Amino acid sequence: MERIETIRKKVEEIAESVASSEGLELVLVEYKQQGGRWVLTVYIDKEEGVGLNDCQNISKQLSTIFDVENVIPHRYTLEVSSPGLNRPLVKEKDYIRFRGKKVKIETVNPIEGRKRFVGSLIGCQDGIISLALEKGEQPLTIPLKEVAKARLKVEL
Repeated sequence: MERIETIRKKVEEIAESVASSEGLELVLVEYKQQGGRWVLTVYIDKEEGVGLNDCQNISKQLSTIFDVENVIPHRYTLEVSSPGLNRPLVKEKDYIRFRGKKVKIETVNPIEGRKRFVGSLIGCQDGIISLALEKGEQPLTIPLKEVAKARLKVEL
């Protein structure tokens, strides 16, 4: 498992550099086995949203670098994608950017007796997320380091 994390971090470093050079933001890198094969998924975004050309461009650049530098020592499938409507929230700046939006957060450890929360983002400062919960409950603070998974919640 440690080797997988080492590969993921190296990919993240390279992808961050490539995305940034193209005016894009690296949202998240996932590297896992699916159906007996390795899949590397790189999520990119930009303010006005990413298109197919953005994904193809980044995919070509990353494939070339990964092959030349032999970053991944076995067969894998590379997928470059937009984060979609239920975008993952990973970095502190994500919680700032999407202030006022509805989110779903799961924590590593229980906070006030539970691990799943849905509410509107108030913001994030110094690694502490502020969340206005539904049902008229008091706003909640969640340390960013306690977040296991967080995503925008689609409002239709």
